[in-house]
Order: sequence, then structure tokens, then C-alpha cells
Amino acid sequence: MTLRELSPAWRLPLLLLAMLSLVSGVLGGLARLGIPAPGFAALQAGNHGALMIAAFFGTVISLERAVALHRFWPYLAPLAAGLGGLSLLAGTAWWLPPALFTLASSLLCIASFGIYRQQSELFTLTLLLGAAAWLAGNLVWLAGGNPGAATLLWMSFLVLTIAGERLELTRFLPPRPLAERLFRLLLALAIGAAVLLVLAPVAGSRLLAAAFLALAVWLLRYDIARRTVRQTGLTRFVAVCLLAGYAWLASGAALGLLGAFEPGHDGRDAALHAIFLGFVFSMVIGHAPIIFPAVMRVRIPYHPFFYLPLAALHLTLAVRLLGGLAGGLVWQQHGAALNALSLALFVLTILVSVGRGAAERKAAT
Repeated sequence: MTLRELSPAWRLPLLLLAMLSLVSGVLGGLARLGIPAPGFAALQAGNHGALMIAAFFGTVISLERAVALHRFWPYLAPLAAGLGGLSLLAGTAWWLPPALFTLASSLLCIASFGIYRQQSELFTLTLLLGAAAWLAGNLVWLAGGNPGAATLLWMSFLVLTIAGERLELTRFLPPRPLAERLFRLLLALAIGAAVLLVLAPVAGSRLLAAAFLALAVWLLRYDIARRTVRQTGLTRFVAVCLLAGYAWLASGAALGLLGAFEPGHDGRDAALHAIFLGFVFSMVIGHAPIIFPAVMRVRIPYHPFFYLPLAALHLTLAVRLLGGLAGGLVWQQHGAALNALSLALFVLTILVSVGRGAAERKAAT
């Protein structure tokens, strides 16, 4: 470790903290639906969203940003987020987790602002606004003591972060002034929705749903994945993940337009998980073979088996959502349990691929 960088060996504990939050969050979500799970999981049922979004994704995204910056201090953001997840699991004072997540998101905002100053582009602005949405959600939680109140702002954090990263790649396409103008308009709608979520939650949730639905259409129309899906190997796999994820984003946003983003709505579980699982985890599965090697400096060779956890996630999510929308709790429970197994299969696939990459590298030397 140096003052300007953190070696992969020191990044691993941060990644393990993120994985601990992921596993605990998944088990807590199962317990929340009344599915048998380990005893401690029932204690985390109320922390399901915070563990999955603020702790897991907050740590992973902050870690990825820190690696890209090649500085030491940005690593304090994933450390604070990881410790926030740990404090949730430890059952500390209610204010400590949101305080740690607020610290993490503040550091991510500072880092993102630094990037924006160096490269004042629309995609860096989008990444900065995504980090600001995470900070806003954490402040809402810290102020009111209710993590559920931060859910839609956290959703904005993930959606805008992904949109910003995808927008960056459109720079390699021929200039499209109309596409950029439309994206700026969508960004303005998302910002307005975030403000309304605090001042007028019902109106804010509907406007956010409209913005995300339009964003899904924009991504389906302008993302480079429409071209790369015609290629082969890893490039096609990533494109398939992206296009499938955009369809889920559109589905969840459409339900949100019908009021499903609002607490107590019968379609809330379907709307939220269409986006958090269908959209966000499709991005994770698609980009893991690219981002994980960059963060941990390991090789993940592509294999067609990668399609199996992706297909399993989408099929089981469809079962869960149809069960939830039709009032079939048993089908919803089955779908959720299979969702968890799909994520476990994905993690196992990555670990096996890392082993294959290490073996191939050793054989080559």
C-alpha cells in the first residue's frame, strides 16, 4: 500500500465486507417474505434494502471509483460503506449505519466532483448526480430514522450511475446531438423527481417512474449494445445483459407510473425488484468479467456458461413478479428463493472463472 494507491491485497477486505452485506441482505429479504432462513436472517429483514443498496452497492461502486482515481483517500468511501453494513449486522445504535453511509456517499460525491472538474462531460455529471442521490437518501434516513424512505433516492443512485457509465461509451459512436439533448432532459426530470420525493413523495415517485421509463427507451435506442450484440463471445454476452436489463427497467418504471413505487401498493415488490434485480443485477452480471479483473487484477476468461446464471435470474424473477402481481404468495416465495440461488450461481461462476484464469496464466508461464 502507498499513499497514492491501495494494492489488490488491501482491496480484498473491502470486497469481502461488500459480499457479507450482500449475503445477509439476500437472506434478510427471504426472511421478509416468510421463507425459512438462518436465525440471524430474520433480524435483518428490516435491513434488506439498506444492506443490498447502501452497504453492498455503495461499497462496490465506491471501490470501483477509488481504483479508477489512483488515490488513497477515495478508498475511505468503500471502507465507510462496508463498516456501515457491518454496523447494521451488529445491531449498533440506529444512527450509526446512516451516519457511516452518509460519510461514504459524501466522499464519493467529492471524488465524483473532482472527476467532473477534470473532465466536464455529460457522463461525469451523471455519475456525480448519482452519487448525490445516494447522499440524499442517506441524509433522509439519518434525519427520519426510516431506511425505507430512502429507497427511491437509492434507486436513483444506481440507475444514474449505470446510465452514466453507459453514456460514456456512446462517445465512441458518431455524434448524436438529439440523443444528448434528450438525455439532458431526462436528467433534469430525474433531478426534479428527486426533489419532489422529499417535498411531495407521491408526485415525486410518479415523475421518477416517468423519467426512468423514458431513460429505458433512450438506452434501448442509443446504447452501443444494439451494435455489439451482433458480435460474439464476451462482447455479445455483455450486450445481452444490457438489453435484457433495459427491458426490466422499463417494466419496473411502467409499474411505478401506476403507483407501484408508493409504499403499501400491491405492485411495489414487483416494481422495485424489476429494477433492483432485473436491471441492476443484469448490469452486474454483464460487467463483472470486466470490472472485477480491473479492481482485483485477476483474469476472468469468458465461457458460454456465463449465460446460465443470467437466464436463471431472469426466469426466476419473472416467476416472482408474476406471483406478486397475481397475489400468489407461494409463487412469489418460490421466485425469491430461486433468485437467491441464481445470485449464488453467479458468484460461484465468477469464482470458478477466476480459478480458470489463474490456472491458464500459470500454464502459460
